[in-house]
Amino acid sequence: MDVSKTKSSFYRRLYVAYLIDRQLASSVPALTDITGMPRRTAQDTIGALADLDIVCEFEQEDGARNHAGRYRIRSWGAIDPRWIEGNLAQIKRVLDYP
Repeated sequence: MDVSKTKSSFYRRLYVAYLIDRQLASSVPALTDITGMPRRTAQDTIGALADLDIVCEFEQEDGARNHAGRYRIRSWGAIDPRWIEGNLAQIKRVLDYP
């Protein structure tokens, strides 16, 4: 399946936001474990969520050191997370994720 970089980037952002929102992967190591994407790609994807008006914030654990904590989606902006859930199989297929 030939997919544009724009579409794959968009789907990657949606999928990462979905995983964070559902608390299936709320840290960079968890995202790399679930998706197999490189650490830097996971970090860049989280940073790029703001381009879609998805508000994602890092919550530091109380008393924790070395940036221990988790990400949380505060707002989906114009994105409907129900669409992601309904199209999850297609998104994962396009991205070639397990």
